[in-house]
Amino acid sequence: MKCEHCTRKECSKKTKTDDEENVSDEAPSPAQENGEKGEFHKLADAKIFLSDCLACDSCLTAEEGVQLSQQNAKDFFRVLNLNKKCDTSKHKVLVVSVCPQSLPYFAAKFNVSVTDASRRLCGFLKSLGVHYVFDTTIAADFSILESQKEFVRRYHQHSEEARALPMLTSACPGWVRYAERVLGRPVTPHLCTAKSPQQVMGSLVKDYFARQQNLSPEKIFHVIVAPCYDRKLEALREGLSSASHSSRGADCVLTSGEIAQIMEQSDLSVQDATVDTLFGDLKEEKVTRHDGASSDGHLAHVFRHAAKELFNEDVGEVTYRALRNKDFQEVTLEKNGEVLLRFAAAYGFRNIQNMVLKLKKGALPYHFVEVLACPGGCLNGRGQAQSRDGRVDKALLRQMEGIYSDIPVRPPETSAHVQELYQQWLEGLDSPKAQETLHTRFQSPELCAHGPDIRW
Repeated sequence: MKCEHCTRKECSKKTKTDDEENVSDEAPSPAQENGEKGEFHKLADAKIFLSDCLACDSCLTAEEGVQLSQQNAKDFFRVLNLNKKCDTSKHKVLVVSVCPQSLPYFAAKFNVSVTDASRRLCGFLKSLGVHYVFDTTIAADFSILESQKEFVRRYHQHSEEARALPMLTSACPGWVRYAERVLGRPVTPHLCTAKSPQQVMGSLVKDYFARQQNLSPEKIFHVIVAPCYDRKLEALREGLSSASHSSRGADCVLTSGEIAQIMEQSDLSVQDATVDTLFGDLKEEKVTRHDGASSDGHLAHVFRHAAKELFNEDVGEVTYRALRNKDFQEVTLEKNGEVLLRFAAAYGFRNIQNMVLKLKKGALPYHFVEVLACPGGCLNGRGQAQSRDGRVDKALLRQMEGIYSDIPVRPPETSAHVQELYQQWLEGLDSPKAQETLHTRFQSPELCAHGPDIRW
């Protein structure tokens, strides 16, 4: 398996990366990190930059390697073909959920509007034999709303003796894997426990939707279309379980590029189709997004919510201030010369490294940090922004950024469907079921490792 942040099968030589040009002068080299709990000594030996690698096959167990080998188009077509050949009693209901950050890629690829791209993608998937195509924006609604509540709770609980802040986002699977597998404490207690949009979507499809359709979760084959390869690893991380069944929330993850390749190789006659919703015959007529420049926008939404809940301040447009590079930005709420809230966005592994070093020293001045492994954010996932020679396609990335910025923003608080699901599916906003379904726990490196060392 190729790693998400590296173009080589084996990370064995030093290369220059896009975000190397913007490296903060505070960031030490991997060799300088040698000796701190042994975290980076293998990395130093390999002579690579941290920005080169995040979730390569060096940190996979044998079992994970086998499972990841199934995360491809062959597995998707295996289920499609079984539905055509086997007895109907053995058929799977095929569900595909598409991340909103994938749609600008298809819009740029087809040279159409993002709405038309969504309809064309949906029509193509259904022509293959997919039964339902969903948008994961509703899952991101839950992830953001739960993150908002958790931040306010942490803010009230924080003290010098019990440090609940800063809260670090946990929606990026590459960052979470690195935090769990390598960093451990004191970093993992700061990770937001709200599940990522992909994890929430798994529960929505395999639990809520399955109940609505009177299906067992095992009868549903759920595919996620996402911008990055790390989402494949995320699908292995957490299953959906209850007293009556155990099932993985996402059975297969395909990148935007993998889907585009399938489309290019197909000679099917395709009729555009409107994306489905989880609510009966209702359709998604409009493509919407959250308030993030290239992601689901946890920072902006949590910032506005915290400003209102904690200080009764209404924030309109969130103003970002770039610090040492464009992928490390700061947002503050100030009143009468006093800084009330200080948030940051740290994208790319060099910025993450600086942030972690300051956190370990107790010198990180932020209440909240939105952490994304890819420089440039989710749109720059290697599953869709990479050219044939393995480099970032900068022209395509700029085009996708423009397309994404034009998608209308819908605040998660305004969704009547989400409020309905909280009551009907989760038995209330703060119920035990909501806590169990929408939140997760993080492991330590000792529990994750299946060997004497993890090679990074």
